[in-house]
Amino acid sequence: MTINAAGTQTLHLTGLRFDANLGILDSEKTAPQPILVDAELNLGTQPLRPRDDDITHVLDYRKVRQIVIDECTAEHVNLLESLIGKLAQRLMQLPGVLGVRVRIAKLEIFDDCEVAIRVEAGQW
Repeated sequence: MTINAAGTQTLHLTGLRFDANLGILDSEKTAPQPILVDAELNLGTQPLRPRDDDITHVLDYRKVRQIVIDECTAEHVNLLESLIGKLAQRLMQLPGVLGVRVRIAKLEIFDDCEVAIRVEAGQW
């Protein structure tokens, strides 16, 4: 393998489920509801192998997971659009992130479907 071999890298966080205080309905204002979050982070061109197999030289997905949970549970938010925008902005601030794709689904708002919003920001 070439020493300087590189490729485009995307971090995926898929199917993260937790409860969040979200919505405008009376029932949504009094109790948290389950949501599902998927996130993709474009890390651009990266070496095919980290230079020394050390977690400090890559984006730690444990940190990304915690940011998603923290941003979505920090306070009650009326609109899914507001929440996803806030989360996308926060993820774009991470070092090395060139673009984000985020999808948040409200799993129990209707009996017959889930409702989701997806946003894409930055470079893809």
